[in-house]
Amino acid sequence: MVETSVLISALAGAGSFFSPCILPILPAFISYLSGTTLNEVRSNLNNNNNENNSGDRATTTVSRAARLNIFLNTVYFVLGFSLVFAVLGVILNSVLVTVGPSFQHTLQMAGGIVIIAFGVYLFLSTRLRVLNFEKKLNTLPRFKTSYFTSFVFGAAFASGWTPCVGPILGSTFTLAATSPGAAYNSLLAYSLGLGVPFLVTAAFFSRATGIIRKMTKHLKYFNPAMGALLVILGILVFSNQLSLLGNFPLANQLLNIG
Repeated sequence: MVETSVLISALAGAGSFFSPCILPILPAFISYLSGTTLNEVRSNLNNNNNENNSGDRATTTVSRAARLNIFLNTVYFVLGFSLVFAVLGVILNSVLVTVGPSFQHTLQMAGGIVIIAFGVYLFLSTRLRVLNFEKKLNTLPRFKTSYFTSFVFGAAFASGWTPCVGPILGSTFTLAATSPGAAYNSLLAYSLGLGVPFLVTAAFFSRATGIIRKMTKHLKYFNPAMGALLVILGILVFSNQLSLLGNFPLANQLLNIG
């Protein structure tokens, strides 16, 4: 069950990345994080493509510097929220690892109910506007970019639960609490599942923005699908049947890697 919860947490991190709260605004957010506007990045990239054959090495240098700046700031952003999740994992492990079997069973049942509630919330958010709202980046102030500010933004991001990410992250915390021995590994796996796509997007920023624009039109199916998965997960946790997920061939292959 320990290995299964870690794998589920990693998939939950990837699910958070592709949520409607993050994916559509990701290009603007990453460029903002690096202190560069999207127009400036696109201008540099376009100039680089148009003038690459003209021998203008200054433009090429600016374009590469912009991409490197975006990637390095994203690295520090990912380190920021990964550190917070890792610390929370250590705290959960320290507080709950000594609980008795009877309380552990009660905690597991309560955790299953909480995860089911998160799933229902996520599913209903597509039908009840009061449960769903959009956050935009146009009110954020400009600041002098630095790796430290990116790190702080990452740490703040770990506690900034948006409507469609909150249930996934909350379910991950709940799952970690029901398996305190794997709490640190579970939250670290969530960080990797969320952080790796961030880094890939930053590394291939110009191509990723086009792919993201194509993907956003399919995001209307995200909340219902993820809500249904959380309800199923909650039922498995409540009934202490989470290990059933490890019986699937693909899950077995992933769990036995290494």
